[in-house]
Amino acid sequence: MQFDGTFTDGWMRRFAASVAATEAELTALDQATGDGDFGINLNAGLDATLRAMGTLPPDASDASGASETPGAAGPLSAAATAFLDEVGGTSGPLFGLLLHEMAVAAGQDGPELTVRALVVGTDGGLAAIQRVGEATPGDKTLVDALAPACEALRTYDGDGDPREALARAARASWEGVRSTAALRARRGRASYVGEHASGVPDPGAVGIGLLFSSAEETVTALGSFLPEP
Repeated sequence: MQFDGTFTDGWMRRFAASVAATEAELTALDQATGDGDFGINLNAGLDATLRAMGTLPPDASDASGASETPGAAGPLSAAATAFLDEVGGTSGPLFGLLLHEMAVAAGQDGPELTVRALVVGTDGGLAAIQRVGEATPGDKTLVDALAPACEALRTYDGDGDPREALARAARASWEGVRSTAALRARRGRASYVGEHASGVPDPGAVGIGLLFSSAEETVTALGSFLPEP
């Protein structure tokens, strides 16, 4: 299987479909911990992503008729720009930073997405998010899902298959999501509501789980990924 722009295009489209399918659940989680607009903002960013991907150059064919697909960085870069330029709130810029770093790393490694690019990109995204938001693991933020995903990619010892590495990252991110239910928020909007957020997973962390899971599948409901109420 090739992991070029066709793969990352499908990944971002599944991410958009996953968020659209779970927007009401994301909104309910954010109503318990923040402003209640996380699902709306994430969905808006992915709508903008789909529009931006629609403007990417179409596949071309050389004289021999062989298909020349766009590089893996293209759809990731389109998503990064959409989130950074068009999404308000806290979540838009943070997801934009992550996607930007992933796009840069993917572009440096050539037309196909590699495990190395995933490691460099997600690590860079985590560092950028922590510089901006000053959150650390345990603060009940998206960092609690992203940090274990980065670690899973960093320690991946498979045969260099990006799909397999991303599946491992997805599992680790959801473990991080579930851990946030027991945490007291120390950063972000949820830190203002205190005990009212107790038992509720962090919506931003859930968004990270959706991002990594969507590399393989469209998530249609959150129930199986979240702890029992």
